[in-house]
Amino acid sequence: MSGAETNPAPTAARIGIDVGGTFTDFVLFEPVASRLVHHKQPSTPDDPSRAVAEGLAILLAKAELSAGDVALLMHGTTIGLNAVIQRKGARVALVVTEGFRDVLEIGRSRMPSSLNFHARKETPLVPRAQVVEIAARLNAAGEPTRLPDAAEYDRVAAALRALDPHAVALMLINGYADPAVEAPIAEALAARLPGIPVSAAAAIWPEIREYERTLVACMNASIQPLMQRYFDRLEERISAQGVRAPIFVTASNGGSLSLGSARARPVETLLSGPASGVMAATRLAEQSGTARIITFDMGGTSSDIAIAAEGQPEFATRTEIGGLPLVLPVVAVSAIGAGGGSILSVDAHGVLKVGPESAGADPGPVAYGHGGTRPTVTDCYLVTGLIDPAQFLGGRLKLDRQAARAALAMIAEGLGLTGPDAAERAAWGALRVATAGMVTEMFKIMASRGLDPADFSLMPFGGAGPTHANLLAAEAGIGEILVPRAAATFCALGAAAADLRRDFARSLRRRLDAAGVALLDRRLHAMEEEARDWLAGEGRMARAVTFRRAADMRYIGQAYELRVPLDDVALTPEATAEAFHRAHEQLYGFRDTAAAIDCGTARLAIIGETDPILLPPLAARSEAPVPRSHRRAFLGEDWVEASVFARDELMAGQRIAGPAIIEQSDTTTPVLAGWTAAVDALGNLRLTRVPS
Repeated sequence: MSGAETNPAPTAARIGIDVGGTFTDFVLFEPVASRLVHHKQPSTPDDPSRAVAEGLAILLAKAELSAGDVALLMHGTTIGLNAVIQRKGARVALVVTEGFRDVLEIGRSRMPSSLNFHARKETPLVPRAQVVEIAARLNAAGEPTRLPDAAEYDRVAAALRALDPHAVALMLINGYADPAVEAPIAEALAARLPGIPVSAAAAIWPEIREYERTLVACMNASIQPLMQRYFDRLEERISAQGVRAPIFVTASNGGSLSLGSARARPVETLLSGPASGVMAATRLAEQSGTARIITFDMGGTSSDIAIAAEGQPEFATRTEIGGLPLVLPVVAVSAIGAGGGSILSVDAHGVLKVGPESAGADPGPVAYGHGGTRPTVTDCYLVTGLIDPAQFLGGRLKLDRQAARAALAMIAEGLGLTGPDAAERAAWGALRVATAGMVTEMFKIMASRGLDPADFSLMPFGGAGPTHANLLAAEAGIGEILVPRAAATFCALGAAAADLRRDFARSLRRRLDAAGVALLDRRLHAMEEEARDWLAGEGRMARAVTFRRAADMRYIGQAYELRVPLDDVALTPEATAEAFHRAHEQLYGFRDTAAAIDCGTARLAIIGETDPILLPPLAARSEAPVPRSHRRAFLGEDWVEASVFARDELMAGQRIAGPAIIEQSDTTTPVLAGWTAAVDALGNLRLTRVPS
């Protein structure tokens, strides 16, 4: 199902912004000139909006544009994510049905690791002392069996005021079955608690499983005051520069929301930064004719991978944040290891460790000269010669190689390494340890899906992604690497190109028979109307509207459902059952046509497609490129002489044999011996292993 709502083609600039822990990235797309302008700005953790404002001014100056030329700002941030992980969100009070005060304490009654006798259960997001019970309940059909009267509302409001919360979350047992029951209760409490936002679980995510639904509401309440303050500062700073363009916020599902929607439902933005990069990679893979990719996003703190095939990334309906389950639809991104700022150490047994602690933006790596004393992965890149101390960030930040080498010499001493190249050997060893950890996690993730990394191309991005990509691919047995032109600011590019998107869900818990399929059809149509209303309130950005339909199903007695796409399925009992049988057989290798099927949850996504970012092809040249210099690099166990090329001087069709180093203003791509790099028509670097 799709619509034909269209918008006139934009004539002004679109800007994507990605706020990370170490750098804040910017990409400006000007449709008339068909050009991209990039900028990386050091993040300001004390007030992330300051780096956004400062970087925006520099970006516009680089592009030779004024504030009035900006038509749209698309913004991604990890502020909410960090608040949940570090438990630095607002003080939340939780209101639950009588008898369910321990919903967060009990959780799923599972330990994080059943084989670890020292494992500790994750601390509840809201402590039991902050939970208040209310006389309100629904039965399994969504019918109220008890509702609060005025006196009960007054009692609960008084109990909440005594707790002095910054925000309140509300969850009624079986509230998912009819969100219209929770809504007036939330409104009545909000009226008695002026200035305190109330998040109703059923309004945010009406899906069965009370523990997970409660957590979604609590996460939303926890980060809502923090995010609202940030959005207020952001609007104020951007407005002060004369920019009047609307601000949209990227979401965990790879789409974007208006600032109003993000203020009301900030929980949907928790994983927005990584998701934007994956969406940009998926579009680029499709444009470049690459069928299957593993994205590799290596920033300052960590490295993440995702899988995409045939123009579609993999989505998940459950992930974990800070040890807590999140059941909202998200682009399936998995952390696999260290980032450029991950700190090196030697433990008491003389074993070299990389991470998980990160130097972040402040003080940063030792080479930054900002007070850091413990070496990081970035210091290893510098000491081994992979990056040029004079060209980091286009020369805006001069790196201190001697300070980095001295710090790595201490690591070498702890490892018992001696000799004139001890620091370099320690650095190379750290890169190998980091790579081995990444590959181990990658193999686990791919094996769980029945996939082989050798069947995929690797697409690296983030500031350190291209720098580490060849090391990772060589270790993992991947034969091709596709490095985008704007690799270091790729998540910001994904933000600039993001479609409007929101996901909806309604639990059914019905047998997949004629009555169950009829109910599924009615729920999908009801969600479609709700989705259209939402999109209409987001402004007239979308040039076309698309709907994606799916349902979670399982054989009777199974513990977990499969998500089954229904876009091309006729909603009849036979066709819907066949779609499930086929999906089950593909994943588990068998089908059971004699077994009854349960339909658990109906799902619908609305996508308001925005104008694509299309760039002209790169000019071709047949002559071999000329290196601008040569540099010694410590690769393997010895020094090699590597040719150094400027990426902005390379043309389509040119090839480079390793060992070589390809530099651009915001990242570096090493090409190992036994590999070649070729420039394709879109300006991507394609690294391939030379057949032995």
